[in-house]
Amino acid sequence: MDLIAALRAFSRVAESGSFSAVAREMGTTQPAVSRQIAALEDYLGVRLLHRTTRSLALTEDGRDLLAHATRVLEAVEETEAAVGRGRASPGGLVRIGASVSFGRLYIAPRIGTLLDRYPDLRVELSLNDGVVDLVHDGLDMAVRVGEVPDSALVARRIGVVRRICVASREYLDRRGRPTRPADLAEHNCIVMVRRGGADWAFDGPEGPEHVHVTGRFQTDSAEAVRQVVLAGLGIALTPAWLLRDALVAGTVEELLPDWRAPLSPIHAVYPTRRYLAPRTRAVIDFLVEEFRLDPVISAYGQA
Repeated sequence: MDLIAALRAFSRVAESGSFSAVAREMGTTQPAVSRQIAALEDYLGVRLLHRTTRSLALTEDGRDLLAHATRVLEAVEETEAAVGRGRASPGGLVRIGASVSFGRLYIAPRIGTLLDRYPDLRVELSLNDGVVDLVHDGLDMAVRVGEVPDSALVARRIGVVRRICVASREYLDRRGRPTRPADLAEHNCIVMVRRGGADWAFDGPEGPEHVHVTGRFQTDSAEAVRQVVLAGLGIALTPAWLLRDALVAGTVEELLPDWRAPLSPIHAVYPTRRYLAPRTRAVIDFLVEEFRLDPVISAYGQA
C-alpha cells in the first residue's frame, strides 16, 4: 500500500464528505478510493469512517488520524519543495475557483502564459457565482471580490474593483443621461442583488451620496448584467472590467464620472495551513504580477 496516497485520499474524503468527488479529483473511480480507505483501515487496525448509503462521518480514530495526516501531508509537500523536484519548476495540479465573469475575462486569458512559464503545472478553473467552500470542493485557492470574513481562509490582496455606472448608448439616447446620482431614481436600473442591492453609494464633489434605485430586472449574475446592459435595458453599477470592451468600442458609456463608488478589494484566498504548496504560491504570485500591470484592477495608484 502507498501510505502517502492513502492518507491523501482519506484526508480529502474526510474534508469533502464524498468518495465520488475525491475520485473525480484524483482521476480514478469511487471503488478505487474506497479500496484505498479500506486498505488504510486494515493497515492501522481501526475503523476510520462510519458509512451509510447517504452519508459518512469520521470515527474518533478517524478524527485523530485526520489531524496527524494533515501534518504528514504538509511535511511531505514541504520536503518535496526543499529537496529534489521542488527545486525545479513548480508542478502538479492547482484547482482555482472564481466568479464566472471574472474568471472568463481575467483568469482564463492568462492561463496560457502561466502554463508556458511553468511547464509542469496543470490548472483546473472552476467558475461559480456563489460563495464556494474551498475545502469541500477541493479547491487549492480562489479569487474573490470584497472582504473575506471567513477566518478559516488566508487572504492576499491582489487587486481592486472600481465600480462605475454604465448604460448602452441606445438606452441613453432614448431615456436621457443622468447628471447626478439623484437622477438615477428616474431611470430603469439593473440591480445586482448580492452587491448592495438597490441602494447605490457614491462619493462625489459634495461628499457621500446614496440613492435608492428601482428597475424591472435584478439578478445575482454579473454575466446577466452585462447582457442586459448591452441589450439597452437600463443603467447598471458594475465593475469597470465587466464591459471594458464595449466602453472602448463606444457602444456603452460611463456615467457620472465625478461620482465614485467605493472600491472593493480582490483577494486570492486559500485554506489556513501552516504550509502553502509551491505550485499554489506560484499561481498567486503570477496573478499578483499580472494584475499589477492592468490599470483597471491594479491596487497600485488607486485611492
